[in-house]
Amino acid sequence: MAYKITDDCIACGACQAECPTDSISEGDIYVIDPETCIDCGACANVCPVDAPQPE
Repeated sequence: MAYKITDDCIACGACQAECPTDSISEGDIYVIDPETCIDCGACANVCPVDAPQPE
């Protein structure tokens, strides 16, 4: 199970800096690669708007 970033994302970049597997890429909203996400929750812990959610 991987995390997914919802449309609530404000593209602040906090999650990308915390990802230990570099699974998060920048865009209009950030996107998590489900193939490399290890479901650690580090992104969710730092997001100010709770955009990363478990799938």
